[in-house]
Amino acid sequence: MDPVGIRLIVGLGNPGPDYAATRHNVGFWFVDALALGQPFKAEARFHGAVARLTRRGMDLRLLKPATFMNLSGRSVAAVSRYFEIPPEQILIVHDELDLAVGTVRLKQGGGHAGHNGLRDSINQLGSRDFWRLRVGIDHPGDRSQVTNYVLGRPSRDDALRIEESLRDAEGAIDDCLDGRFQMAMNRLHSAR
Repeated sequence: MDPVGIRLIVGLGNPGPDYAATRHNVGFWFVDALALGQPFKAEARFHGAVARLTRRGMDLRLLKPATFMNLSGRSVAAVSRYFEIPPEQILIVHDELDLAVGTVRLKQGGGHAGHNGLRDSINQLGSRDFWRLRVGIDHPGDRSQVTNYVLGRPSRDDALRIEESLRDAEGAIDDCLDGRFQMAMNRLHSAR
């Protein structure tokens, strides 16, 4: 039996130019880079914009929810149901306060750790079994500053380090598509 790999990659973020360069939108940054210029098409039935790629001979869909972060799961679940993609074949890319800038980690399952995009995705999918690509943005140091921090722009140096970590993650995507998750984790978790 062939390994079961990723068929849907979701970048979490907020729509619109005001949010484009913020820390909370690193998921959008990632799927935009992965699309290699392939256009995202706004689809009302999916509450987001979808790009379709053929990679490694397989259909891969990229999704940018248009629902704003707190309702991201509505979009993820709509695409999952329509294309019959189970949670185990979904990779959600999101900002992670608990990881240093320039760090990226891959894992399956777990809680939402207070991340509203993950919380809604878990609720809407009815499962925690999707994969997560956690992109480190660091923590502002005080819980009361988190909202302004994630909705703020990283410094130039931090943005460059985040972009480097996203390039590292791009290098592991083919392993994820082929279901070689341990190889992808080994590659990512030993990077930098």
